[in-house]
Amino acid sequence: MNVLAATRAYVDRIVSDPNNPGMKVLLLDAETTKTVANVYSQTEILDRDVFLVERLDQARGHEPMRHLKAAAFVRPTAANFALLRRELADPRFGEYHLYFANVAPRAQLRELAESDDLEVVRQVQEFYADFVPVNDALFTLNQRQALRLNTTRPTADLLRRNVDGVLSSLLALKVQPATIRYSSASTVAKAIATEVQRAVAADGIFHFKRRATASDTGGPLLLILDRADDCVTPLLSQWTYQAMVHELLGVNNNRVRLKGTASARGDPNLDEVVLSAAADPFYAQHQHANFGDLGTAVKQLLDDYQRQTKLNENIKSIDDMQSFLERYPAFRSKSLNVSKHVALISELSRLVETHSLMDVSQLEQELACHDDGASQRREVLARIGDGRIGGEDKLRLALLYALRYEQTGNVEGLKLALAEHRVAPDRVSLVDALLRYGGGGGGGAG
Repeated sequence: MNVLAATRAYVDRIVSDPNNPGMKVLLLDAETTKTVANVYSQTEILDRDVFLVERLDQARGHEPMRHLKAAAFVRPTAANFALLRRELADPRFGEYHLYFANVAPRAQLRELAESDDLEVVRQVQEFYADFVPVNDALFTLNQRQALRLNTTRPTADLLRRNVDGVLSSLLALKVQPATIRYSSASTVAKAIATEVQRAVAADGIFHFKRRATASDTGGPLLLILDRADDCVTPLLSQWTYQAMVHELLGVNNNRVRLKGTASARGDPNLDEVVLSAAADPFYAQHQHANFGDLGTAVKQLLDDYQRQTKLNENIKSIDDMQSFLERYPAFRSKSLNVSKHVALISELSRLVETHSLMDVSQLEQELACHDDGASQRREVLARIGDGRIGGEDKLRLALLYALRYEQTGNVEGLKLALAEHRVAPDRVSLVDALLRYGGGGGGGAG
C-alpha cells in the first residue's frame, strides 16, 4: 500500500489520457494543486503536453483558448461544482475532461450536466486522491484548524473533510476494512469511524475482493486515533532526516526555505529546495536515517560527486567534449542535489550545536520515561534559564513536565520561569491549553 505511487498513477492517467491527446490546460483547485505538486515536478508536467496549469477559482484572467482542451482535477465540493457550472456556461477551452478527487454526488453531477448546453464535456471520471501524499505510508489533509475537532461541537465541514480523506485513501489503495476501531475516549474518533462505516457499507465501490495471505488475521484493520490520546510523542525531538528538517527548518508541501541561512551561502539555487521522495533517490533512501548515519551518507554522496567532477575535467578531444555534453544535464542535476543535501545537513548541524539540542533531547527522554519529579523540575528550570536554548525548546520541556506531573508538580512555577526568561505570554498560555486538551483531566494519556 503506497499512497505516493497511487496518487502519481492517478495524475499519470490525467495528463496522459488517450481520450485527451495533444496540448492541454490542467485546471486544479487549492487542494489538488498541493496533491499534484507532491508527486509531479513542473518539468514532468510540461513533458506531458500540459501547456498551462491554472487554479479553477483564479482562471478567468486571459482570453479564451478554444484550440486547447482542459483537464480539470478538483475535489467534488459545492464550491467547485459552482465554478465548473460557471466555466461551462462560458467555456474558454474547446473541450473539458473532468476528474474528481473523490466520489462525486449524483445530484451535483446532474446539475453540471444540465449546465453543459454547449456539450463541451467529453468525460467525467473519479480519481481518488483527496489528500496530499507525503511518504509511501503517510498523507495529510493540511487542516490548519484541526484542533477544533476536539471542541464540544466541531463543525460539520471539519468532520466531513476527515471522513472524505479516509474514504479516498481506502479507494486509492483499494482496501475495504474488515474492522474499524477507534479510541473509545474520543467522540470525534467515534463520529469519523461511524461515518466511514456507513459509507463503506452503503456503496459497493468500497467492496474490494480481498486476497488471503499466510499472515492474514481477519482482514484489514482501520484504526482511528485521537492526538489527545498521546500528547507526549509530538513534543519529543526527532533525530531522523525528514523529521529534523520538518521540526527545525519547516517543510511546506515538500519545500524547505533556506534563504538567509549561513548554509545557503547566498546561493539563489538554495533559497528554497524541494525534498521529495518521488523525485530525489538520495532522500527516498535516507529520509528515515538517523542523524549520525545521515552525515556519513552525505559524505559519500559528496565523494561520488567529486569523482565525477574529476572525470569531467579530463577533456582532451572532441569526443570527450561530446561525451561531457551528453552527461552534463545529469551532472548538473547531481551538482544541485549534492549542494542541497550538504546545505541541509550543515544547517541542521548548526542548529543542533547552537541550541544544545542533544542536551535538550536527553532531558525530554528523561521526562517521558522516568519518574523523578523533584530532580527533573530542577533540570527543566536550569534549561529554561540557559540562554543557549531557544524559547520553543524551553516551552517544550515545560509542556512535557506539565503533562507528566500535572497533579503533583509545580506547573505554575514553570510558567513563571518561562515568562521571566522572555517566553511570550501567548506561548506560556499553551501550558494550560495543552493540559485542557490532553492532560489527565482531559482524557489524554498524560
